[in-house]
Amino acid sequence: MGVKKFKPITPGLRHKIISDFSEITKSTPEKSLLRPLKKTGGRNNQGKMTVRYRGGGHKRKYRIIDFKRDKEGIPAVVKSIEYDPNRSARIALVVYKDGEKRYIIAPNGIKVGQEIMSGKDAAPEVGNSLYLSDIPLGTLIHNVELHPGRGGQLARSAGTYATLVSREGKYANVKLGSGEVRKILVTCKATIGTVSNPDHRLVSHGKAGRKRWLGKRPRTRGVAMNPVDHPMGGGEGKASGGHPRSRKGLYAKGEKTRNRKKYSNKYIVERRKK
Repeated sequence: MGVKKFKPITPGLRHKIISDFSEITKSTPEKSLLRPLKKTGGRNNQGKMTVRYRGGGHKRKYRIIDFKRDKEGIPAVVKSIEYDPNRSARIALVVYKDGEKRYIIAPNGIKVGQEIMSGKDAAPEVGNSLYLSDIPLGTLIHNVELHPGRGGQLARSAGTYATLVSREGKYANVKLGSGEVRKILVTCKATIGTVSNPDHRLVSHGKAGRKRWLGKRPRTRGVAMNPVDHPMGGGEGKASGGHPRSRKGLYAKGEKTRNRKKYSNKYIVERRKK
């Protein structure tokens, strides 16, 4: 697992840095776990553009990921580590003893042939999914549930993790990657280890065309627009005036946007680091 740099033979290769995909063991996905994935191009059900700068991109199939890990007490063997175009992390194909196949988010360091399990009987080892009440304090975890049985929602992207800090009654204190410490019910599940593909942050696309393959269109700077289009637009020459803000006038740097009355505020023990 690492990155690959190129000799600057062409302008597009000069700054190109991509993953070497050395951990991937299979190039074709499991057909039974695929579903169609329709493109929106940033349009809603009325055909109106609600998100700018989306469109095009290579055709994809969605891989059904098991975020719940609800098949408890049955061991599964890792058959392959695969690439998923829909997320930054790698995915692992696991086959349970009863023959069922599922995709999970691949933890960093997981190997083909390794046996994993979830539930009360599972050991706190990489790839195993346990309840927060059974995980030793100080353990690095990922794919953390916010509500019991809903499936993992926190720490799912490449290289991320959370840390189980302490337990107080029916709640566990979990420190997230942002520095935020949050209360989560001990009946929620989490997977041991960190998420695979930690070198994803080093990737540089090298050319505009590679962003287009990912379905991302060119982004127009606010200062390049007219005053009617953006609060930062207009001015003589290349003037870039005013405080950075969004198209709707909301400050883009430092302004708090979280609702003061949000129901989950009471579960946040310590705010994220600025």
